[in-house]
Amino acid sequence: MPELIQIGKVIGAHGIRGAVKVYNYAESLECFAPGPEIMFIDNDGNTLYFSIIKAQPYKNVIRLTLKGISTRNQAEELIGYGLFISKSDLPELEEDTHYWADLIGMTIFDTNGADLGKVSNIIPTGANDVLVVKTPEHCPEQEILVPFIASVVLKIDYQKSCIRVQLPEGLVDL
Repeated sequence: MPELIQIGKVIGAHGIRGAVKVYNYAESLECFAPGPEIMFIDNDGNTLYFSIIKAQPYKNVIRLTLKGISTRNQAEELIGYGLFISKSDLPELEEDTHYWADLIGMTIFDTNGADLGKVSNIIPTGANDVLVVKTPEHCPEQEILVPFIASVVLKIDYQKSCIRVQLPEGLVDL
C-alpha cells in the first residue's frame, strides 16, 4: 500500500446538486485537479473512491464536484471523510521547500545536542511557518514555537528524522 497523505476533509454539503465543502490541508489547489480518483476514508476505515470533476475555492474551503455524487443527500453522507492521495502523486518540491507531513514527528535538537521534542504541528503565518514542538515530559514547557526560517533551522535530516536548530536568544530554557 502506498504512503498516503491527507489533503482535506469533507465538512459539509453545498447546494442541491451534490457538491461537497472540503477543508483544505494542501498548500495549493493542484492536489484537487480534475482527473484520477481520490481516496475518501472515514474514521472507521471505510474507503470510497471518487474522481473530481471540478474544484473551486469557496470562502475558506474548497467546493468539489465529484463523479457519482449528484444529490445533497449523497454529499451529506461524505461529511467527516478525509481525502487522501498517494505521496508519490504530490508535485515535485522546489529547492529548500518541504512537505509538512514529512516534518511532523521529527525530533528537534539544538546546536548543543539537547532534545527539544518532536514537531507536532506547523502553523502558517504571513512571514514564515512556525514549528509547534511538543517537549519531552521532563521539561517545564509543554510546547515551544520554533520559527521555520534559515537562521533558526540549520539542518533537516530525513534519514535520521531530525531537525537541528539554533534557537533565538531567550526563546526557551530547557
